[in-house]
Amino acid sequence: MSVAVRVIPCLDVDAGRVVKGVNFENLRDAGDPVELARRYGGQSADEITFLDITASSAERDTMYDVVSRTAEEVFIPLTVGGGVRSVDDVDRLLRAGADKVGINTGAIARPDVIAEIADRFGSQVLVLSADVRRATDGHFEVTTHGGKRSAGIEAIEWCAHAAHLGAGEILLNSMDADGTKSGFDLELIRAVRREIGIPLIASGGAGTAQHFVDAVDAGANAVLAASVFHFGQVTIAEVKAALRAAGHPVR
Repeated sequence: MSVAVRVIPCLDVDAGRVVKGVNFENLRDAGDPVELARRYGGQSADEITFLDITASSAERDTMYDVVSRTAEEVFIPLTVGGGVRSVDDVDRLLRAGADKVGINTGAIARPDVIAEIADRFGSQVLVLSADVRRATDGHFEVTTHGGKRSAGIEAIEWCAHAAHLGAGEILLNSMDADGTKSGFDLELIRAVRREIGIPLIASGGAGTAQHFVDAVDAGANAVLAASVFHFGQVTIAEVKAALRAAGHPVR
């Protein structure tokens, strides 16, 4: 039997509030993270992802508080990312109530941290988040700072390397499609799918229920979105109905 496709709301958290924009700019308030997480738990979301988009030391304690309060009230897996750079960061997030931890810039700066985290806690807790955009020559590159800076790394190779080092799954963010509601980057999904054997979460560009189906058809094991869920353009139930109608198993 095929593994069920996961539908995952993503909450971008800034100073204790959920925000959302287009291409990581023009951010607007989308609500209280614990309240939104509770709502999504009641709507049969399979997991929830929190991304601390500022992740400065000043905001870090706020994020731990958000995680612990959410874990007390929401009983589906919770992934938390933002500012993770060490085994100790992962340990503290897991103790706060996270089930999985996302790492992005910290892994770019020091790839060995992927193996260190996997060795300490197991690959199942580690999600490699890759913010990817198309370069001017057409290839895919890894970016930092909300897609604004190139990391000088070819994205498909980076995802494959992270999987080899011990990442349990890849959260693949299309920075070009982020917030546009024009559909996931299917070419990017297919390219990464060909190179990795671990679960792949598609992110960036969802605007309709069919877009989620297209992403899974292209090779995603899970689909993640933010604003279309936060502002009610598409519901989790509609996404699951569309996936089911297309022949994909859902919970």
